[in-house]
Amino acid sequence: MSDTKKTALVTGASSGIGLELAKCFAKDGHDLVLVSRSENELNEIAQNLQTEYGIEAVVIAKDLFSRDAAREVYEEVRRRGIEVNFLVNDAGQGVYGKFAETDLDQELAIIDLNVCSLVVLTKLFLKDMLARNEGRILQLASVVSKTPAPFSAVYSGTKAFIYNFTQAVIAELEGTNVTMTALHPGATDTDFFRTAGAENMRTVQEGDLASPEKVARDGYYAMMHGRSSIVSGLKNKVKHQLGDLMPDTVRANQSKKEHEPVDPEKKSA
Repeated sequence: MSDTKKTALVTGASSGIGLELAKCFAKDGHDLVLVSRSENELNEIAQNLQTEYGIEAVVIAKDLFSRDAAREVYEEVRRRGIEVNFLVNDAGQGVYGKFAETDLDQELAIIDLNVCSLVVLTKLFLKDMLARNEGRILQLASVVSKTPAPFSAVYSGTKAFIYNFTQAVIAELEGTNVTMTALHPGATDTDFFRTAGAENMRTVQEGDLASPEKVARDGYYAMMHGRSSIVSGLKNKVKHQLGDLMPDTVRANQSKKEHEPVDPEKKSA
């Protein structure tokens, strides 16, 4: 792909890894389409990025828990005559707790957000990219894409889908100038755990969290170089490789220790 100015559409762009990815594109002089539910936050972010980097940033406030919203994002982009060269599917959410005790409707909504909206956006924008024979897509997978995550069963299930879906489509893209990349972050210092109700998860309480800036840079680099996947963080890479050698039951039990809840008061006592 050439170095001329292009446009990136980033979902989940109001905070965390999505926001940091948007900054990566802006720093390289690319225009942006920022998608999230938080219109006020997006407008402020868009203004700041435009002022700092001299790029154009369009805001589309949509709730991607609805797959209809994903179609509406695509239709709005087409209506505005915007050509999307880079698609980043970052929007995602989890819910924490034992699967038998968590809320079913909330989990079905999370599947719609993490899986269905991602599939819709990928399908629609991929067709346009293939018609032009250029484009790059970054899918937010996770280190739990290949490791069962007790207490986050539905979330890890959606991330396993994203990884396998991405690798399957990558094989179909062979011979084209369109690439797709799966980014595998570990536990990252974002608002994700509060939203999921997972503040007391052992990994969070131990404070072993990656910076969203570092994760975004890893994903951005891998995407721009057309890599099929990238695991962010040396420790996560080692665990990722070792996990491939372990039986699923062993990986699940090991993951259970990392994801189990702990009492913050007992921890500090």
